[in-house]
Amino acid sequence: MDEIVFVHLYEVHEQELIDLMNNEMVGKQMPLLSGGFSSENCQNFLKAKKKIWDEHGYGPWAFLIKGEFAGWGGLQPEHGDADFALVLHPKFWGWGRKIFEKVIARAFNEMKLNSITVLFPPSRTNSKAIKRMGFVEDGELNVDGALFMRFRLTKASHKDSYSNLV
Repeated sequence: MDEIVFVHLYEVHEQELIDLMNNEMVGKQMPLLSGGFSSENCQNFLKAKKKIWDEHGYGPWAFLIKGEFAGWGGLQPEHGDADFALVLHPKFWGWGRKIFEKVIARAFNEMKLNSITVLFPPSRTNSKAIKRMGFVEDGELNVDGALFMRFRLTKASHKDSYSNLV
């Protein structure tokens, strides 16, 4: 069995999502999340993510690591791009690269995308890891009143950066 499994968000118990989104360490990384994440917030969140899937044919997943809910993320449309998001419980923060590689394989191979983006709030000053993976700075973007730095990864630059890491 694969140690990382992608499932639909609605397959995870709502309380697990609520606990993740209310985790203090997770909240520090998410400027759009403020004031707590209630059961009502969770239901609205799940409806919004399902709508993304229904309208675009792709969207975020829940990640199970060795059978345990670890977080959510994947690709979702953002201003004409497929944007990579990753929200992991701190217990699983070392798993980000493996999850990213599985998402990228789907993006560039199955979905035939030529590039993806990732948005970082300016408060996250360490962008070295994503730059090592081949992402380059690609301007700023305002999302729901919050400013983000946008980074872009192309299929070609990912292959180049990956070959340098192995």
